[in-house]
Amino acid sequence: MSDSSLRLVWVYPDLLSTYGDQGNVLVVQRRAEQRGLNVERVDVRSDQPVPTSGDIYLIGGGEDRPQRLAAERLRRDGGLSRAASNGAIIFSVCAGYQILGHEFINDLGEREAGLGLIDVISTRGEGARCVGDVLADIDPRLGLPQLTGFENHQGITHLGPTARPFARTVFGNGNGTGDGTEGAYNETVFGTYMHGPVMARNPQIADLLLKLALDVNALPPTDDRWYDALRAERIAAATQPA
Repeated sequence: MSDSSLRLVWVYPDLLSTYGDQGNVLVVQRRAEQRGLNVERVDVRSDQPVPTSGDIYLIGGGEDRPQRLAAERLRRDGGLSRAASNGAIIFSVCAGYQILGHEFINDLGEREAGLGLIDVISTRGEGARCVGDVLADIDPRLGLPQLTGFENHQGITHLGPTARPFARTVFGNGNGTGDGTEGAYNETVFGTYMHGPVMARNPQIADLLLKLALDVNALPPTDDRWYDALRAERIAAATQPA
């Protein structure tokens, strides 16, 4: 795969990069380079235009006010929406996940328009905050092992008819709707509430994004011993009785 190249775009690290979410772009970049891919990584701050020629776009979580600012700027800029129209792969976490939906509740308690790239709507939960480790079974159609991650959110995300649940929880809250769903996805856009960072705990998700971006069915194998040890450690810690 040494003749292949990949453009990786990390969107608004100055606003959306909480709980180690920047680790996601590091993992995707590393796993691409391990396969001999030439990677161009582009970090786009919120005062810069989002390029439309990326292959994979990654968006992290953020606090309520930065989330509102990010949504305003992404709507005004339009680059991420145009990239999605061009078939780019987009993976989002927490606040970034909500932004990619139709709307969410902002820090002013108002309904804020999202980008409408995935058929979800997010509201503000009235009960206890969703915090803690999560274990979930990823949609079998994606061919991935169990999802492990850490959630910390007040939002509740409802899936529309064209969005598929990314996973279904074994324990944890996920989307917070009480139906066991966690995250959502369509053909090219993915969202989850999982931090961790989620790619470090679940490197096969990074590989899925690479395969979709490259339009291949398989990737050369890599040494996954470090990732496997981390996964085993976190799953064991999460499943131990309190």
